[in-house]
Order: sequence, then C-alpha cells, then structure tokens
Amino acid sequence: MPENKTKPTDQNVQAYLDTIEDEKKRADSLNLIQIMREVSGYEPQMWGSSMIGFGSYRYKYATGHSGETMLIGFAPRKQNITLYLMGLYIETDEPEQSASALLDQLGKYKPGKGCLYIKRLEDVDVDVLKQIIERSTAQIRAIYPD
Repeated sequence: MPENKTKPTDQNVQAYLDTIEDEKKRADSLNLIQIMREVSGYEPQMWGSSMIGFGSYRYKYATGHSGETMLIGFAPRKQNITLYLMGLYIETDEPEQSASALLDQLGKYKPGKGCLYIKRLEDVDVDVLKQIIERSTAQIRAIYPD
C-alpha cells in the first residue's frame, strides 16, 4: 500500500500564517482556526507544508487501504481557501441536516471531492459553516470512533 503523502508535521501554524501575503486571506485563516478549534475541540496542527488540520482519525477502506488523516481542516491557497470536510457528504437520516440542505444556505462556494472552496469567509454564512463543520466532524466520528 502506498503511504499517505500528507502527514502531521511539527511546523508552527503561526509561522506558516505569517508567510501568507494576502492580509485578508491571513485574517480569514485566523478566523477559521477559531471556528474549527471551537467546533472540533482540537488545536490546529500543520499537515504537510500548507494544510492546517484539527484532530485526526484512522480509516480503512474495503480495498484494505488504510491511513490517518485530519478530522477537519483547511488550506489557504492562492485562488481559494480549501475546506477539508470529508464527513460532509456522508448521508444522515435527518433531512434538515443533509449536506445539500446546509449547502443551500451557505453562500458562495464551489464543491470538491470531500472539500469546499471559498474565496473569502465573508462570502459565506459563518453560522451555517459552523453547522457544516459540526456535521462533518460528527459523521466522521460516528464511522471512525477514537
């Protein structure tokens, strides 16, 4: 099995944020850290050279592939801020908590595979974003308990 390329590192989160030239993106990143810390209960940690993650879980697919990845996280990329929310698309029995119901209320974003892309935090409803982060976290924890 190939080894995961993205792993937690000892790189300092604040030192990384200090390298972001766009002041608005840096401010959005600081706000996302507060939100994700509050929702997850975990401290931020660098994953690879440019991803900020909160918590982790071990997964194993039916194919036998297994590994460890961040519970939730984000990366302040040049074009967008990528929000890593793998649990978002896991179905639930409660329609009002479905991914599509929440995403309909979020604001401006682009979907990805297990992630969302936003330009700026002000483009989305932060309260809905918190619900989305909570949902993603809960869905992953339900499938992959500690």
